[in-house]
Amino acid sequence: MIKNYLKIAWRNFWRHKATGFINIAGLSVGMASAVFIFIWVQNEFNFDKNQPDAANIYRIKDYLAIDKTTTWIWESSPYNLGEEAKKQMPEVEGLTRLQAVTYQPLYFNIGGEFIPETKAAYVDNQWFDMFKSDFISGNAIAFKQNPFSIILSESKANKYFANQDPIGKTIRIDTNDYQVQAVIRDAPANSSFKFDVFLPVAARQSDPKQKQNEMQWGNFYYLTFLKLRPGADLKKTAAKLQNILEKHRDQKNLRIGLTKLADMHFENDLQNSSILHGDKKVVYIFVVLGILLLVIACINYINLTTARASLRAKEVSIKKIVGAGRKHLFGQFVSESALVSVMALLLTIFIISLFIPAFNGFTERNFSLTVNAGYLWLIMIATLAITIVLNSIYPALLLSSFKPLNTFRGASVLKLKDSALRKGLVVLQFTFSIFLIVGVITIYRQLAFIRSQNPGYNRAQTMSFSVPWKAINKLNDTAQIALKSTIKQSLLQQAPIQAVSLVGMGSIQNNDSYSSGSADWDGRPKDFDPAISYFNVDRDYNKLVKLNFTAGRWFLEGNADKHNAILNETAAKEFNLHKPYVGQRFVSQGDTGVVVGMVKDFNYRTMHEKIGPVVFKNNPDYNYSYMLKVAPGKQAESIKLAEEIWKQHFPGEPFTYTFLDQEFDKIYRNDTKSSGLMSVFAVVAVVISCLGLFGLAAFTAEQRGKEIGIRKVLGATVSGIVSLISVDFIVLVIIALVIASPLAWWLMNIWLQNFVYRIEMQWWVFLLAGIIAVLIAFATISFQAIKAAVANPVKSLRSE
Repeated sequence: MIKNYLKIAWRNFWRHKATGFINIAGLSVGMASAVFIFIWVQNEFNFDKNQPDAANIYRIKDYLAIDKTTTWIWESSPYNLGEEAKKQMPEVEGLTRLQAVTYQPLYFNIGGEFIPETKAAYVDNQWFDMFKSDFISGNAIAFKQNPFSIILSESKANKYFANQDPIGKTIRIDTNDYQVQAVIRDAPANSSFKFDVFLPVAARQSDPKQKQNEMQWGNFYYLTFLKLRPGADLKKTAAKLQNILEKHRDQKNLRIGLTKLADMHFENDLQNSSILHGDKKVVYIFVVLGILLLVIACINYINLTTARASLRAKEVSIKKIVGAGRKHLFGQFVSESALVSVMALLLTIFIISLFIPAFNGFTERNFSLTVNAGYLWLIMIATLAITIVLNSIYPALLLSSFKPLNTFRGASVLKLKDSALRKGLVVLQFTFSIFLIVGVITIYRQLAFIRSQNPGYNRAQTMSFSVPWKAINKLNDTAQIALKSTIKQSLLQQAPIQAVSLVGMGSIQNNDSYSSGSADWDGRPKDFDPAISYFNVDRDYNKLVKLNFTAGRWFLEGNADKHNAILNETAAKEFNLHKPYVGQRFVSQGDTGVVVGMVKDFNYRTMHEKIGPVVFKNNPDYNYSYMLKVAPGKQAESIKLAEEIWKQHFPGEPFTYTFLDQEFDKIYRNDTKSSGLMSVFAVVAVVISCLGLFGLAAFTAEQRGKEIGIRKVLGATVSGIVSLISVDFIVLVIIALVIASPLAWWLMNIWLQNFVYRIEMQWWVFLLAGIIAVLIAFATISFQAIKAAVANPVKSLRSE
């Protein structure tokens, strides 16, 4: 029976090849898009769940109350906290710690060439006991025994030791040689710990000063993971941890919490983080997008199948007359849907294999289409099953419901005119397509707004680099100041370099450093300790960034302003300073002086965040970074000259630099990705919708062939016939625009709320989206309409 169904289905497919291939093309594009989305969604919801005992592993989380309204939340904790917890708390079965290399990359010295490694971390001896890693060669035993050991991921081992056994080889980092003790497989796509290089914490603490610093209870450097006994009371455990911390710290404004390993990925309340996080809202949005893309792909099949239903009415009627039951007819049409869906799946697999490298690059994951990728095949099988169900139920019910003596009435078993349903489905397709077009335009406008918005400072042609801390830390204060001054003067002597400033750590862009409790001024409430962003700069800083003043001046030469401060407008408002601001007493970081200047607010964070209080201090003695204003067109020459000066003072140290424009692009990288992703989905949705329109237009032209022939004989023009065929479809697109506009307005306003500084939704965006949709639809329909209009009317009327 099944064999017979498939044979009939195959013959019917080849009898209507054009419709069949349109169905397969639309389905495969929709299925491929949906599969890509569902792969990513499945990955997001399963972060770290493959770790053994994941349900019992927790990371310590710290809540630091700054004042009544502000609490900082950190993922890191003191090094000794975990150690004391393991000793004092019986519910703690295991402990391990990690510190990711974040602010400066790790540099491998390979044959005198410095190669940066950004995905590196220091871990203690218990790391590979608690967290599962697939060892390809070597093991963790030697890693624990030798402080100058290193474990590489498979990809990095292949990079550095392609045709050799890496075990026992050495890699020079700074002044030490690290021995490769093991190679592990690359972290899976759903791991929070995507590190390519692992180093022992013992290597960091081999320096006595570094170890002493890290052992202090006031320094929160490490992510601390605890493995708790099953059934442990989390509230009591957190309370015990807090008691341990309070015994060793004077401040009582810190609360301890515990975050389950599997819940870390969707944390959204941390000040900053060294591991990858996701946004659960975004994931749910993509779930809906994946389902909708699959639905609009299936709509094409339903529309084209039901549109051609009248052509199969006689076939069904004859089969019923000779004894075919409804369930047999239902099975036949389900088989036809299944055949088309399976053929679409084969094309889907080809599309996925073709585009999965680009998808990996875009998502920064390492998904792979292999026989062993069981989850991927399960997703594709599930997508196929959903597609078959969506494609088969209504068309099979409709086609199998024909009555032999009443086959041309056009009413379906659902008592709906199938032509009305087809129009409704076309409207649904284009509603989704227009929504995505509006989304693309809105995201593009917001990103353009960010790029064009005056941040309040000049970032053009500005280069920065930092002196190596380990090299300069060996010098006393006087020698450090002399060296930094020498470097600055050497840079200023280079013609392409127009200005140089010695600044503190932290960029003027995306600066997420805060300090609290170190400021005072006349009239400050005793319980008010706001979070302040401090910028330690020198007197030349404003020559580069050109901040705008509302009152006062910049720092003078010499030590005249050593204790004074410059504030931004938000600081004056939040501190409730009295006018005139300039000349008022201001204590910053324990240093008493006066306010000498007020600058306009500038975006030192992303436009997702509100501008906060900023205080500038003239403390160049404690600054270790340089900012250079480069002459236009002289970037390459300036980099070369700066590197030569670097090598004179820091031979053997890697020279790294950034430009503010490059940093700006990195800040909004995720937003740019959202724009790209929305653009891709919009194109996919429009293509699928147009495929359906193309098929329906072709069928309409075929069905109305005699009518068109008569009209041509009576003098109808080509444009008139094109208008005749097109107008009904264009009306459907306009209806879709009316439905999509309020939905798009609502949802895109929600998205724009992620930005403190944002555009407003404009009416012309919806009009533009509608014009784009109408033009695309008309171009799709007009091909078939023109083809029908220029056809010889004699052919269509020959049978009359």
